[in-house]
Amino acid sequence: MKKLKLGLAGIFLSITAFFAISFKDVDYFEISKNIDIFVSLFKELNIQYVDKVEPSRAIRVAIDAMLKDLDPYTEFYSEAETEDFRIQTTGKYGGIGSLISQRDDYVIIDEPYEGMPAQIAGLIPGDRIIEIDGKSMKGKKTDDVSKLLKGQAGSSFKLTYERLQADGSYKKMTTDITRKEIKLKNVPYAGMISNEIGYIKLESFMENAGGDVRAEFLKLKEGNKNMKGLVLDLRGNPGGLLHEAVDLTNIFIEQNNEIVSTKGKTQEMQTTHRTRRRADDVNIPLIVLTNGGSASASEIVAGAIQDYDRGVVLGGKTFGKGLVQNTRPLPYNTQMKVTTAKYYIPSGRCIQAINYAEKNPDGSVKKVPDSLKMPFKTKAGRIVYDGGGIDPDLKTKKDFLPPIVFYLMAKGITADFANLYVVKNPKPSSPKTYRLPDAEYEKFVQFAKSKKFSYESEVDNELESLKEKAESEKLMPSIQKAYDELATKLKEAKANEFYTHKKDIHEYLEGEIVRRYFFRKGVVEHDFEHDEDIKEALKLFSNKEEYTKLLK
Repeated sequence: MKKLKLGLAGIFLSITAFFAISFKDVDYFEISKNIDIFVSLFKELNIQYVDKVEPSRAIRVAIDAMLKDLDPYTEFYSEAETEDFRIQTTGKYGGIGSLISQRDDYVIIDEPYEGMPAQIAGLIPGDRIIEIDGKSMKGKKTDDVSKLLKGQAGSSFKLTYERLQADGSYKKMTTDITRKEIKLKNVPYAGMISNEIGYIKLESFMENAGGDVRAEFLKLKEGNKNMKGLVLDLRGNPGGLLHEAVDLTNIFIEQNNEIVSTKGKTQEMQTTHRTRRRADDVNIPLIVLTNGGSASASEIVAGAIQDYDRGVVLGGKTFGKGLVQNTRPLPYNTQMKVTTAKYYIPSGRCIQAINYAEKNPDGSVKKVPDSLKMPFKTKAGRIVYDGGGIDPDLKTKKDFLPPIVFYLMAKGITADFANLYVVKNPKPSSPKTYRLPDAEYEKFVQFAKSKKFSYESEVDNELESLKEKAESEKLMPSIQKAYDELATKLKEAKANEFYTHKKDIHEYLEGEIVRRYFFRKGVVEHDFEHDEDIKEALKLFSNKEEYTKLLK
């Protein structure tokens, strides 16, 4: 207890001295007072609380709650979590190169990356991890198994797994795997979607994202002399490193043009980022695909292309994340990712959709209303707006997947059927031409029913809520007949969903099967046929007058 008191006193003196040095322009008394209260509270809690208090856990809860109250992007990383954060920014780690997921009591191989140790060792989607170096993995969570699969590049381990057989049984197998340095790809696919139109899919802005896109773009130009347009796909790209966004934009926008500026509390966050080298191509017609999952660095790229009228942004409105995060080192190999500034694209607009500084009485936040959005102008004088993401120049129809698709995926029904399918059927000749026969779709429907697949939709929950409220207000007898009719119709509608939503389920299931035969690259090629945004892009490229008109 004496050591605890001395330790807390030392912490308080250190914190007090730190605040005295670091906060000259704020109310030092308020900070000092509240730190004193916190230290005193923790001391009394540790002494008086009926059960043992775990200091690390208690402080972590306090830290997480404090940061969560600011915004979703300011986070604390313990020493153990720092490595995972490094992987997020660099895309590099020592391991086997595979996505894994939880399924019942075991973790399974979900997607081995092409050419990586997992694939080289012969692992396929659906393989159930039983043991690692003789240690049982039954009941282990995904994070626990992931830590054991990762390790120093060059180190080896023995993996025991079970593989699904054509008759539905599992066969136990063993293999030795040597870990290597895995570099996650920023660009999973680059190729031609027609004789004249190139396509690059960018999934993240990790290290060298700009260089990766540049290399693929130049390779496409060199290998396809008749290439007359490029589709840059940023859909679902959550962003990443700001300087990589600037580097990528520099491929299409000439040297010394402002791409993004940041404005924060400190002088070091008042920065302007410009293109630093000669552009690779300032003339090729360009279409940037976006949707609600395009955020942060993706929005910098799409916004700069739009503000300089360099290309057409097509698809859906972007996410609206105009906040910049930096990492700060903390004691004991911990660190914090902290929001330090807002960013502004060339027209001068900030596309941050939510003001986290102004919260509703219940603590919730809301998006910037349309009435408060301000107009700005692109280089050619087109009107664009701030406060809520990048609005596309050509908006396509938003096609939401029905909930049944997500539940089939979440419960592993589509994955299990795809795993069974590939052990029974030979590899198709091409991912582009592969189509799942209707007879196989019928087998899938029966497979799902044999697994007793069901789910509770929002409509189910709303109907149950209505019933509870009606009963509490003594109204149920008068609406019982109408309620029963509605419940019956809902049950019938859900029973027919495999056919009313056949198109969406069928396309997703095809993608799952293609992924097992041709990896992620094959899925991208396969989806070209169904992708409405790509169809619209090809249509626009074929209409030069319309393309030019959109940029004036």
